[in-house]
This record gives sequence, C-alpha cells and structure tokens, in this order.
Amino acid sequence: MKYIIYVLVFSIATMSCNTKVADIQEEEHGHGDVKLYLTEYSDQFEIFAEADPFIVGETTNILAHFSYLSDFKPLTKGSITISLIIGTNGIKQIIEEPVKPGIYQFALQPKVKGVGKLIFDIKNDKGDHKVVIENIVVYEDVHDAIRKAEEEVIDKINAISFTKEQSWKIDFETVLPLKVQFGKVIKTTAQILSDQSNESLVTAKTNGVVKFHNNILNGNVVRIGETLLGISGNGLANDNLNVQFIEGKNNYNLAKADYDRKLALSQNKIVSEKEMESAKAEFENAKAVYDNLKNNFNSNGQIVVSPQKGVIKHVYVSNGQYVEAGTSLFSVANNDKLIVKAEVQQKDYPLLSSIVSANIKSSTNKKIYSLDELNGKLLSFGKNIEEDEGYLIPVNFQIENNNEFLSGSFVEVFIKTKTNQKALIVSNNALIEEYGNFFLFVQLTPELFEKREVKIGVSDGLNTEIIMGISDSERIVSKGAIIVKLAAVSNSLDPHAGHVH
Repeated sequence: MKYIIYVLVFSIATMSCNTKVADIQEEEHGHGDVKLYLTEYSDQFEIFAEADPFIVGETTNILAHFSYLSDFKPLTKGSITISLIIGTNGIKQIIEEPVKPGIYQFALQPKVKGVGKLIFDIKNDKGDHKVVIENIVVYEDVHDAIRKAEEEVIDKINAISFTKEQSWKIDFETVLPLKVQFGKVIKTTAQILSDQSNESLVTAKTNGVVKFHNNILNGNVVRIGETLLGISGNGLANDNLNVQFIEGKNNYNLAKADYDRKLALSQNKIVSEKEMESAKAEFENAKAVYDNLKNNFNSNGQIVVSPQKGVIKHVYVSNGQYVEAGTSLFSVANNDKLIVKAEVQQKDYPLLSSIVSANIKSSTNKKIYSLDELNGKLLSFGKNIEEDEGYLIPVNFQIENNNEFLSGSFVEVFIKTKTNQKALIVSNNALIEEYGNFFLFVQLTPELFEKREVKIGVSDGLNTEIIMGISDSERIVSKGAIIVKLAAVSNSLDPHAGHVH
C-alpha cells in the first residue's frame, strides 16, 4: 500500500530545527518549504521518505526511514541503491551505510519529466530486497510542482507527531484492520479441572493400618510404579494379610513341588494323564494366587504404588489410619491436559451448536490464549438443564497445560461462534478507552497520527469489532498506542516538539 502526501512546512519551523543540510539546500532553490512524504510497504519493510518535489534539473534530497515490518525496528546496516525510472530513462545512487540507524540520505537530479517510480534495492546480511514506490511525478516547472504540493497540504491541527526515532525505541506496530468472519461471542467464567481420563484413584485392596513411606502431600510429583505407602494387617485377628501371604507362598511351593515330581514321573508313564492335568491345574492356581500377593503385598502387607506419573491431587487417609478394602487412599493426576468447564446462560443455547473456538484468560499472568495456541478442542456442551448446575449449561473444552493454568482455579472464557458475515476487527491493544468512549490512532504518515473515535461491537478478548469510525484501508497503531497518546499530551505542552533527526 502506498501513500504520497504533500505537506507544507513553514521555513521558520524548518530553520529552527537546524538538523538537515538538505533543508538549507532547498532554501537556495526557493522550494525548501515544500515536502513530499512517501510511504510504501513490502512484505519485509516499511519505507517512509521525506523528499523535495521532483523537478527536472533540480537536486531532490530524500531522507528515507527503513523499518522491518516484523518488529518495526530500524534497518541498521546494509547498502541501498535508489533508482528513479521514467519510461526508458533512469538515474540511481548507491548509499553504503545509514547516516543514523534506519535513516538513509539520497540526492537525485531528474533528467526528464513524467510519471515514474522509485526503486529501493536493499542488500544486507539478511538477503536482497526490493521496494517500489509507483506514481512519482517529475515536473518541468518549479511553480507547478509547488502548486501541486500546496493543493495536497495535510491538516496538522489535530494530528499527533510521533517520529520514527520515537517508535523505534518502543514496542510499536501499525497494521491494517482485518475484515474477517466474526460471530457472536459468549463471555463467561470457567473452572480449570484435571482431565479425568488422565486421573487415577488408588484404593486399598486389604484391611489394615496405613504406613507412609514418605510424606504424601498434595502437589507431590510422582513416577509410575513409585512406592508411596503400605497397608499392614500384622497383629489383626481377622484378615491378617501376613498369614495369607505365608499361606499363599506355602501353597505355591507345595503345588510346584508336586507338579515337578509328577512331571518327571510322567516321562516314564508312571503317572496318569489325569493326575498330571490335576497337578498342573493346582500349580497354576496356586501360582496365580501367590503372584497376585507377591506383586501387591509382602510379608508386611499391601505395597501401594503410583499407577502413573503425575502429581498427587488429593490424599484421603493419614499415616497410621485403619482402612478397609475399597477405601480411597489418594488420587494421581497427569495434568498434561486440562478440562476447561464453562457455564453459559440458557438464552445462549442456540449458539452452542455453532461454537468454533474460544479464548481463555489466564488467572496467573492475565494473558489471553486462543484455543489453537493451547492445542485445545471443544469436547461437549450440555443438552439439558441440571439443578445442581445452577440451571446453567456446561460447555467443556480440553487444552494442553502450558503451566499457566492451575487446576481448580477460575478463568475468563470468550466462546466464539460461527457466522457467514464479515466484520472489521482490530486488536484490543490498539483501542484506547477514555470515559467509556473508544479511540484508535489512525496513521496519516508513519510520523503523523490522528486520534479517531470509533464505535465498537463484540470482543473475543483478543480482538474487537469496529462498527463505525475507520475503514479497512486505514492503518492504525496496534502496538504502542498508549505511548502515542502520551506523546500527544507532551507535544501539546511543548511548542517546539516535533521531528528531530
């Protein structure tokens, strides 16, 4: 996108800055009070240039600012070739380094009149790039050039000056508003829960007294198979696990010895096939009982291990407590995935079938994450009303845990729905609110901005719909808007505030 704006700057203000040699040269030619502002964007760069009018035989001084579009920081090194092409005629100049970071100064003397283009060929360690500014008019008559410039003078009364040097020092960005499909948004609260598919509840398999191996506390990180506690029935009159373990071991050893003896005799046909099958069955039954006891118990009782890696979510027993088989001991949750359980009002039910995504605001750092950023998805939404849900409708999302969400905490959720209608949207960072009214800073040039009141629509937490106030062809400040606002106050207090190179 290109902007060519002619700005009339009074020579008294120009001489007071006393910063550009080109200004003095322009005064000698009699048109130093006229400036041509050129703006062009490529896929890599923003170019903003202040130039004299292009006149045949006259030297045109061009002060160009080069900013990377990726971060709007200055081009600090590299050679730039500027070419003025009109038809088959062309002139060029090569500048090897900037006069200041991001600022290159050129001087061209057009040889023919007509409509042409300026080409900037940029070469640095990041590669070669080309930026073209079309519709450059070269005049034959000085007065025609000045008269045309005066016709295009921009009204600076309500404009805010914010130089490239100022914007390079902060987190700054300008963008075009987006015109995209933007449906209704349901704003509500939600609770972060552990994913039940990744949560295990461990229960006692025998009666006995609990004995912790180490402190078992909520939030402890555990490994799969890690021994956490034991349950001992030693000293109990009934269901003494120690007795059962010894009995099981003895039965296994006895059955194994009998089976091995009969297996050896069967080679000489001394033992019948029926006796052999009976001994084998008794051995396998005894082995199954003993293996179960051995894997889960020892002579001291049940060995309780973590069934998965994760964290201890809840401990239901205390050290030394007597429990019976089936008693809940503790739960382990793998919080790699979390459930976001939102609740919406009944009036929003018709929208739930058209949910396409959601934005979730972290309660820890207040940052808003999109569902895509969290590799999330919609799991389900309620199809009926439950009294215990407070007559609200649950909507469940699954997200990956990026360590910004705490299980059990509450967050803000912006549920986005599908639509076929397009809306003009801007980043919430671009909006400035003052006494209930909303404003955007609209770019007139990369160094001149207009504070524009806008009417807003719905917001999804990251972006807001603009109903009235700007068009999709006007660039706005999307980062650093609050600094531009402060600059407006500063400039209004300082009559000498302005452009300084």
